[in-house]
Amino acid sequence: MSGCIVGWAHGKFGKREGLDLEDLVVSVAADAVKDAGLTPADVDEIYVGHFGGGFVKQDFPASLVLQASDAWRFKPATRVENACATGSAAVHQGLNAIAAKKARVVLVVGVEKMTSTPGDQVGGILMKASYVKEEDQPGSSFAGVFAQITQLYFQRYGDQSDAMARIAAKNHKNGSVNPYAQLQKDLGYEFCRTVSDKNPIVVGPLRRTDCSLVSDGAAALVLTDFNTALALKKAVAFRATAHVNDYLPMSRRDIVAFEGCERAWAQAFAAARLTLADLKLVETHDCFTIAELLQYEAMGLTPKGQGARATAEGWTEKEGRLPVNASGGLKAKGHPIGATGVSMHIMAAMQATGTAGAMQVKNPGLAGVFNMGGAAVANYVSILEPLR
Repeated sequence: MSGCIVGWAHGKFGKREGLDLEDLVVSVAADAVKDAGLTPADVDEIYVGHFGGGFVKQDFPASLVLQASDAWRFKPATRVENACATGSAAVHQGLNAIAAKKARVVLVVGVEKMTSTPGDQVGGILMKASYVKEEDQPGSSFAGVFAQITQLYFQRYGDQSDAMARIAAKNHKNGSVNPYAQLQKDLGYEFCRTVSDKNPIVVGPLRRTDCSLVSDGAAALVLTDFNTALALKKAVAFRATAHVNDYLPMSRRDIVAFEGCERAWAQAFAAARLTLADLKLVETHDCFTIAELLQYEAMGLTPKGQGARATAEGWTEKEGRLPVNASGGLKAKGHPIGATGVSMHIMAAMQATGTAGAMQVKNPGLAGVFNMGGAAVANYVSILEPLR
């Protein structure tokens, strides 16, 4: 075990008018430390997950955390970026600092301010996380990238639009009771499967309900070494972590296979000496519903091409054999890029400790987190185990 989560703070995701990047950071940083039962002076190192890319004028956000406490002046603070996996990258860097005995207590903040950017510019900023030489064409977007993945999957395994609608409906139902979620509304399966004025086609086979939301938000957590965690009021240990990067150009890989995701899960299970059957829940990266469907297969829940079975038979429902995205996932909770991975770890830790409120699954225990950057390029898995 390389470290433990001992405290957290989570702001509401959505369009946070009147709050800039600094406000979002400050709103969660000190509260996470307080939640851990520690003081700002106890923090040895700070990591900030922030994609940036031009959403706001302010860059170089690492020292914005210092605005929350004078005790953090002269503490080492580092900005981390790895596309949509930025938040998990920051968490894993914090764990690395603890494992190297460079720090005993680490504060990790994930943040993004996206909604102040005009809508016609958002897609272009996000496409910076693609292989620009080949994939960033006029009018291109990540919705277009995942529409291409969806079409290839359909060609190989048949039209799975209904399975994707079930994923959307599941996640919106779960998100309806998440107080941090951007969209707290149970839309229902029929709405999600039916193309309409309120659920139009975005690109290719993707409907609006197949796509995650543009969001503002921040989340923070505190990591400590194992011995320190045992003296605190709550502790969720990292039973294992894995980080795998794949080729950036989609032309160099089978983009339907999600091989980086598959390998990251396999490495994490091997390190933890566990299998998927040992997990009680998973928070996974549903930037688009097709991504969650492919991740079922990559984690080993179903064979290749049979991810739809998990939705049709209710396996991934909140009451199912492996609840997936009981928080509502990115689909309902929102997807402020730098905050997403930190949020996913907090949601999983809340579940593992039985403190998730209306989101709580039955019989919590070992929890898995999968966060990815790009189209399964940067792949991060964490397996969390509650200690107290």
